[in-house]
Amino acid sequence: MISYIQAENISKSFGNLLLFENISFSIHKNQKLALIAKNGAGKTSLLNILAGKDTADNGKITLKNDITIGYLEQDPYVDDNKTVLEEVFTSSNKIVNTIKDYNNAIKNDDKELLQTVMEQMDSLNAWDYEVKVKQILAELKITEYDVKIGQLSGGQKKRVALANVLINKPDILILDEPTNHLDLDMIEWLENFLMNMKSSLLMVTHDRYFLDCVCSDIIELDDKKMYHYKGNYSYSLEKRDARIHNFNSEVDKARNILKRELVWMNTSPRARTTKSKSRIEAFYDIESAAAFKKRDVKVKIDVRSARLGKKVLVLNYINKNFGDNVILKDFNYTFSKNEKIGIIGKNGTGKTTLLNIITQDLKYDSGKYDLGETVVFGYYRQEIMKFKPEHRVIDVIKEIAEVVTLGDGKKFSASQFLQYFLFTPEMQYTKVEKLSGGEKRRLYLMTVLMQNPNFLILDEPTNDLDILTLNVLEDYLMNFPGCLLIVSHDRYFMDKIVEHVFVFDGNGVVKDFPGNYSIYRNKKNKMLKYKSNTENKIKTNKPEKPKPITERLSYNEKYEMEQIEKELKTLEKQKTEQEQLINSGTLNSKQLIEKSKEFGNTINSIETKELRWLELSEKK
Repeated sequence: MISYIQAENISKSFGNLLLFENISFSIHKNQKLALIAKNGAGKTSLLNILAGKDTADNGKITLKNDITIGYLEQDPYVDDNKTVLEEVFTSSNKIVNTIKDYNNAIKNDDKELLQTVMEQMDSLNAWDYEVKVKQILAELKITEYDVKIGQLSGGQKKRVALANVLINKPDILILDEPTNHLDLDMIEWLENFLMNMKSSLLMVTHDRYFLDCVCSDIIELDDKKMYHYKGNYSYSLEKRDARIHNFNSEVDKARNILKRELVWMNTSPRARTTKSKSRIEAFYDIESAAAFKKRDVKVKIDVRSARLGKKVLVLNYINKNFGDNVILKDFNYTFSKNEKIGIIGKNGTGKTTLLNIITQDLKYDSGKYDLGETVVFGYYRQEIMKFKPEHRVIDVIKEIAEVVTLGDGKKFSASQFLQYFLFTPEMQYTKVEKLSGGEKRRLYLMTVLMQNPNFLILDEPTNDLDILTLNVLEDYLMNFPGCLLIVSHDRYFMDKIVEHVFVFDGNGVVKDFPGNYSIYRNKKNKMLKYKSNTENKIKTNKPEKPKPITERLSYNEKYEMEQIEKELKTLEKQKTEQEQLINSGTLNSKQLIEKSKEFGNTINSIETKELRWLELSEKK
């Protein structure tokens, strides 16, 4: 196997903070690796060293001759004065430079240069390459090539930087949180692209579905050491648990031996022989081994929420336009307690606009807004809050409250509460600007939860949080007693938390789908396949006069749709009960066969009704 990068015994620290020590690993040709670790463990620092943006304190990085590295940083630098096309074609790649010259020749109407460049395009077979470049840009929703980078949003800038590294087809692709600022369609496209590309890949991402689909190897930074798991993310979790279990077993053995040795050490031996001296030395080795037991330190989020009354929020015929751009059109919904709603849709379709209208940070154009008296909003925004440069971590918390009350009634001081969220006493007096991106996110999350919200709104909460923190946040949200509204591109996170989704289709259309993201996507794909098959059948048969299509549902269809939603809830409950009964082990063989048939019929009924619901929703 050809090794592209070999890291040998590298270490990195910042002042007294040691990130990792004497770690070794390699990246081989066509290998696809993911790097996982807790926030602050040094993931980005390691990527910077491998990409040549930083140096290790000691150790050696060996690169194969003539290999190229493409690096997408978490906050990439792009030149605000360049156009999109100029920035995308910033490269030493010969084909890329030729295409850049070709576009400049056309733009400047330079016929002499155009003739020369066209000959180069022919010799390099660059025409197909230019088409592929623009396909990548289109998939990332970059369609205006002459716009200056400085006029783009932060998310658009990152997509331009991503397009740049993908277009150049380096031997090794290093990506730091590539799914941030991508909508779900873009993520699924990128997933496919990376699975089929020939470059080697090293990636940091919190998207667990993405990890499972793309990566064949996982490397983990834990306690300043490196561990390698051959397999995808799901497999790495099993191996990680086994590693920790084995480690703890060895520690337990050492502790048992230590107990026996302590008895011997505490006796009053006569003369110390050579043999007994070596045993004393061995005792101190055992004592050291027994002193440490591996535990996953987890954040347990259990912050009290304010009491929420029966009335939460009613939105009737809410409309919002920005000029000619229709964002919301006659949006209606009654929010209720214990409800968990996901929001999905392409960038720019109005997801964040709805959140800002709900929290009254943005005025709607028309409609009725009726808010319950007991509602306390907690709004975790996509843009991280701006901390004052001179503020230390503890200052941020004390500005909100000196004492925090948890769900079980316990009261914590600001310092104790920070330790609850894994900010050590030393870290509490660190300036916020020195924290990692994930640590800043965790601190920001604390400031939102400390206000005891009962209507919690999370706009892209998974960005920059490590997977361990995400697991704990998910557990908290699943038990959150208020109303929960989430915008997220993290499919795993959405599937685990939400019960139904608002689907933003654009042009002000928002549909309420009863199920999580994966259910919606599967049904959408079935619907597209069904439509495609129907169209093919129509083409092969004698054409009939088309029936007029109504854009709005009739009264009967609306009623049918409401009935389907009720029936689906009943069927889902029935399915769960049947499944539990089948797996209970209490049925005899005859009963098991009967219940299995009933279970199959229930699933078929659910699929039929969901397909009909989708048909009706297309007309809504």
